[in-house]
Amino acid sequence: MISYTQLFASVCALASAAAALTPLEVKGKDFVDSKTQDRFQIIGVDYQPGGSAGFTTKLDPLSDADICLRDAALMQRLGINTIRVYNLEPSLNHDECASIFNAAGIYMILDVSNPLAGGYLDRSAPWTTYSAIYYKQVFGVIEGFKNYDNVLGFFAGNEVINEEAHYLVPKYVRAIVRDMKDYIAKNSKRAIPVGYSAADIRDILMDTAHYFECDLKNSTSSRADFFGLNSYSWCGDSSYKTSGFDVLTEDFTNATIPVFFSEYGCNEVQPRVFTEVQALYGEEMTQAFSGGLVYEWTQEKNDYGLVKVDDSNTVTTLVDYDNFQKQLNKLDMDRIMSSNATQTSVKPEVCSTSLIKRKSFYNAWDLPEVPSKVADYIKNGLPDAPSGKFVSVSSTTIPQKVYDHTGKEITDVKFEVKSGANTPSSSSGSGSSGTSSSSSSSGTSTSSNAASPNGAPSLALGGAGGFFMLLASLL
Repeated sequence: MISYTQLFASVCALASAAAALTPLEVKGKDFVDSKTQDRFQIIGVDYQPGGSAGFTTKLDPLSDADICLRDAALMQRLGINTIRVYNLEPSLNHDECASIFNAAGIYMILDVSNPLAGGYLDRSAPWTTYSAIYYKQVFGVIEGFKNYDNVLGFFAGNEVINEEAHYLVPKYVRAIVRDMKDYIAKNSKRAIPVGYSAADIRDILMDTAHYFECDLKNSTSSRADFFGLNSYSWCGDSSYKTSGFDVLTEDFTNATIPVFFSEYGCNEVQPRVFTEVQALYGEEMTQAFSGGLVYEWTQEKNDYGLVKVDDSNTVTTLVDYDNFQKQLNKLDMDRIMSSNATQTSVKPEVCSTSLIKRKSFYNAWDLPEVPSKVADYIKNGLPDAPSGKFVSVSSTTIPQKVYDHTGKEITDVKFEVKSGANTPSSSSGSGSSGTSSSSSSSGTSTSSNAASPNGAPSLALGGAGGFFMLLASLL
């Protein structure tokens, strides 16, 4: 017979075995699981509740645990495995929200800039804001989030380079990539990828991509780890060729870093039907792209939302939510996530002026020197910067009421603690309205499935029956 000591040890072993999300890493042009080496494709959504007005020095998208729990549960049901968050305030505590998304099986890609004074690089005169003031924001975000294993990566910039930007902007953005990667290498326990998110301006798109992905021998850390593309060229029930997705696939087939859609989901035709999902995750495009993030989660004035927040107590899933879910449920996840040795073994090209085709695009890699105070931050860490850590997720049932676009209440929405990445095929709920047998009408969970501080589910033995079920499984 097994002893109680052995039983307790086994329970602890089971709890720790259901671990938090495994950190991802870059290999060639793929994101891969750092333990299994399986390929990871982003099935994501851009997450900025409240839009620009929803961000202040006292509130950002990852500082309100109740909202994060609600949204994580609805994202699980949809099949989301990644969110992108644009505006963050380093001084706020993000432990609960980061832990919630981690337990939900959802990775995070984070922008390091924000729209407040001192929080961004001025594209019209980048040398004026490439300073220690700006790096308090940049390094502050890194410090705040570096300990969360579900941080997939950081964006060093979003659409900073465009046809109206100053000619010198590319070298300053690449310098930010360098400085961020050097800071992470010196001050983080793991290498967190850093990339850039570009606008889909076809005239300069490939010049931008080549500028960031090429290898600079005297500054290898300045090479981007990934490249995001904000593209809205597929509108309505379009096609692979009509949308120009075929051109994008051809352009990025020879990329040497992961490329993905950091924003997509044209809303010129409504409701959105998201037929581009089948193309983006189809056999042709997955050879060039690592998935994408739909713009955006909550309904704002620009009319791109998947859900509408009615008030603090109710939320409505829109037609776009249902249409997106239908497309995601068609995906062949085994194929999408399968490893490809050809893609992980690609080598970068060396930076040279021949890579840049347009005369209007900067074609030198004479990066600016690191400001002395910034160099000190890199060497010694940003002083007095708060660093986050995973905490227990004790609540698994959302308190808010959820309705579908017809006004019918959806009562089967619940938060599930997962031991791996969320997927459409294993998302919580079937997408239909009705009363779930796993949650009570009072809003309290009928079973405890909380996450431990390291992101693992805490085991609830469920009384004598649960004890004997567990005991039988161990004998």
